[in-house]
Amino acid sequence: MTKGRFIAVVGPSGVGKDSVMEGLAKVMPHLHLVRRVITRAPDLGGENYDAVSVPQFHDLVQEGAFAVHWGAHGLYYGIPQTVRYQLNKGTDCLANFSRKALSAGADAFPNFVVLNITAEPATLAARLAARGRESEADIARRLAEATKPLPSGLDVITLSNDGPLDQTVARAALLLQPVSV
Repeated sequence: MTKGRFIAVVGPSGVGKDSVMEGLAKVMPHLHLVRRVITRAPDLGGENYDAVSVPQFHDLVQEGAFAVHWGAHGLYYGIPQTVRYQLNKGTDCLANFSRKALSAGADAFPNFVVLNITAEPATLAARLAARGRESEADIARRLAEATKPLPSGLDVITLSNDGPLDQTVARAALLLQPVSV
């Protein structure tokens, strides 16, 4: 049986991961957008997610509810085990991921691909400032983290998101299309 690909979308804060993912879901309706579990207050915008408290998250970890989980920026994130159902059906699954959890993701999913979204520092700085969620010091710290390398040995597709979103989504869709023989 052909297994679906788990496509981990990574990139620095402000690069447009959620926007690219939403665009891909529209032009590639066969993709399954993974709904993460996050210890963040509900309805804060961006992606659709299941909000839980930190104690609830730790209980879910103990229960084995996550295929992969990690902490970043004071929050905890989990990819539910239920994603395996979609993958076993042969469905490609797309999830916002953390660079530091990529090795764990590659261990958890046999058909693991990384979509690494990049942008120039000036683009990132402008987007972060426009969000209005971070101070100048926070923006500087996030920009310094933007160039951290990915772990070696992964299947990585790199995509620039400096231009118009529709063009980025179109390029991503081409890059993610299964190879025809």
